Amino acid sequence: MGDNELIDFNRLTENLAEKSVAYRAAEPFPHIVLDDVLRPEAFAKAAGEFPGIHDEFWKGYLHVNETKYSNTEPDTWGSTLREVAEQFCSDEFVAYLTELTGIEGLIPDWSMDGGGLHQTLRGGHLNLHADFTTHHVHENWARRVNILLYLNEEWEDEWGGKLELWDKNMTACQGRVTPAGNRMLVFTTSFDSFHGHPDGLTCPEDVARRSMALYYFTVEDAPERRSTNYQARPEESAVKKAAIWADRNALDAYDRLKRRLNISDEKVNTVLTKLHRVRRKK
Repeated sequence: MGDNELIDFNRLTENLAEKSVAYRAAEPFPHIVLDDVLRPEAFAKAAGEFPGIHDEFWKGYLHVNETKYSNTEPDTWGSTLREVAEQFCSDEFVAYLTELTGIEGLIPDWSMDGGGLHQTLRGGHLNLHADFTTHHVHENWARRVNILLYLNEEWEDEWGGKLELWDKNMTACQGRVTPAGNRMLVFTTSFDSFHGHPDGLTCPEDVARRSMALYYFTVEDAPERRSTNYQARPEESAVKKAAIWADRNALDAYDRLKRRLNISDEKVNTVLTKLHRVRRKK
């Protein structure tokens, strides 16, 4: 083990066989919550380097089903944040994920397709959803595993933002994960691994819910393409259910065009950001 390792592999691999059994048996879908993933000094540096709320490189995903920002350009990150992502893409970490999840042939994705740094501001939300299933460039890559490392230096329960894990029939929430600093959620992505934090955050205006997300893929002959599958909670009003459905279908059409025409997210996100600002002023 090298002196420059930022990830605490000793902690991650402790009782790994038992963790693997627990991961595969977890409900409502295979997952595990791991604390103290980075060494303390590494977490402090990474959290300290997290871009400010108004950093120029944030791209907005601002529509009915989500209001969050992402940065998928590691070259714009601080050196520790970038190195953390590099170590999550390393052979050692991928081998760890393989043993934990039981999924062979995992491929890390440095292009950050759907991943990278994420922030959600006061009032922001992410509706319940199952992730898109294939890489937008490598269309024979099937999305299999998601890791979310929370980079909040503080997070109060009353601010909301717990990630909800729902059963495949969308009848009930079966787990909640508080986005505590240096906590990682690992889960298997599938057609029905529904998760999200659908209620607006109540954190202070100068605080954001912060995370790093990376996805791991396997090469398949003909993986089935599905765009992000947003779902309404059972108790939602008919109007809100209709809005979620309409937005999901519009995003599916965009996803198909993006793949076919190789459209950049940047232009679309610029338009969405402007529209979101207009709506907030009304």
